[in-house]
Amino acid sequence: MLSRTVPFLAALLAAHVLGQQRGGGSGYTCPEKNGRFPSPQQCDAYIECEEGVATEKLCPDGLLFNPKARFHAYPCQYPVNVDCEGRSALQPAQPTEDCPRQYGYFLRGDISNCGKFVNCVAGVGYEFDCPEGLAFNPDSLICDWPDQVPACDAEAFLGFRCPEPNGRYDDFQFFRSPADCQKYFICVNGRPRLYSCGDGDAFNEEFGGCDGIENVTACNNQQNLRLATTTPRPINLPTQSPYQFRQG
Repeated sequence: MLSRTVPFLAALLAAHVLGQQRGGGSGYTCPEKNGRFPSPQQCDAYIECEEGVATEKLCPDGLLFNPKARFHAYPCQYPVNVDCEGRSALQPAQPTEDCPRQYGYFLRGDISNCGKFVNCVAGVGYEFDCPEGLAFNPDSLICDWPDQVPACDAEAFLGFRCPEPNGRYDDFQFFRSPADCQKYFICVNGRPRLYSCGDGDAFNEEFGGCDGIENVTACNNQQNLRLATTTPRPINLPTQSPYQFRQG
């Protein structure tokens, strides 16, 4: 499993090299002798003051200026970390065959195929897959429950539609996956989320939880079952938080 730290650092390193400088004579008066200050209108531009001399600079395409960045840190960061209120203008995009902008994380696919995304570094796209059942959220840059991603149709993506109980969605509902007896869906506000039982277990609809495979008749004719291991393995505690993504 690959965390996003590696592509993030690679992006910032490459972006630092490729950042553009617009030159002096900006007409900007430095409020302090040294420092970096946001452009009044453009979120990916900033003013750098050194010894009272102002120079207008431009972040690489896809990165935005973060006024909260420390002076010795690289100031151009991903949009999720930057507040652009009052200065929403951006430079024109520089798309490539792989990427809509030179830097950033972008959803790869449509509303029914939300689990892939691309990390763009200098216009080169590196494709990743979210873990099964999770969708890429371009607003938070994490793999998230598909019902939490506006650009994703959770039902089309997971291939399951939650039944409507008496016209209301007051409680969580549990349903075994029609395709795999070891997986199940939890319907949250009428939208599905995919879960999986551990090796050697399957979803038992009689009591709505994971049970030994031998106790679940729906598994009798299923192939490629994940059987219980006989060697000790780490215990993974259940969590509601989405997993980190991994490289596809």
